[in-house]
Amino acid sequence: MAKEKIGLPPLDWLRVFEAAGRLGGFSAAAREFGLTQAAVSQRIGNLEAWLGRTLFVREARGVSLTVEGESYLPLVQDSLQALERNTEDLFGKSPRELRVAGLSSHIHALVVPSLARFHERQPKVRILTDSVARRSSLDEERTWLQIRYGRGVWPGRDAELIAAEVLVPMAAPGVVWRAPLIDLRGERPGWRDWAQKADQGDVTPSNISFDSMEHALTAARQGLGVALGSVPLAKADLQTGRLRRLNLPELKTKDGYWLTWPEERAKSKKQRALIADFLEALRG
Repeated sequence: MAKEKIGLPPLDWLRVFEAAGRLGGFSAAAREFGLTQAAVSQRIGNLEAWLGRTLFVREARGVSLTVEGESYLPLVQDSLQALERNTEDLFGKSPRELRVAGLSSHIHALVVPSLARFHERQPKVRILTDSVARRSSLDEERTWLQIRYGRGVWPGRDAELIAAEVLVPMAAPGVVWRAPLIDLRGERPGWRDWAQKADQGDVTPSNISFDSMEHALTAARQGLGVALGSVPLAKADLQTGRLRRLNLPELKTKDGYWLTWPEERAKSKKQRALIADFLEALRG
């Protein structure tokens, strides 16, 4: 195949090549663009003729990138993303909607109290929330901006810390230390971890045990005992006096609450500015 052309191939050919390379086949690329497989094959054939290089190996079981195709694919992807990003910066409208997913308890404790602060910065932006039942569901969640709990490392995602997790004995007004201890099961440190760090001797959790911090805090607000509560999640309760911190040591952890998004998203300046304002509102 002799090289005849010099310069930039048609954008349509490059977009189809990128999709076929990213998705691993002509059929998948055809579905993405609403084309026939023959139309995709024709565009890629035109691109190969323009470049004078074979980009895909055609086999009975499907196609695979050649060495030159593998080298060319990331260059095309970076160029298309840069073009999209710069076009959005120059000509795109400011985002009018921000959608965030997270556990119901995180939406309730972190997002809802931050809405007024966010709308002071972005009064025309509509906030939408999507609640998930389990943290593991976030990996399948289509909403790409998410609040997650953990160490801040998720493959393929950027993350900014909203608040570090700090655990403190807390209770409703009138409930004192040595009242029943509300047990919380899960990955957070528990009462025995706290007692060891605080040098408080043995502690015995009560016969109330939850698998949700939200439920443990609710039980504490109702006067059922003392919870080893999350300071970030109990912030509103502590500010209003529904709960109070007991005069006991706190337990800092290695975990925290993070605002996260896929690395390939939030590339435009306007989108990044919107996320930055949302993050500052969440941090309070």
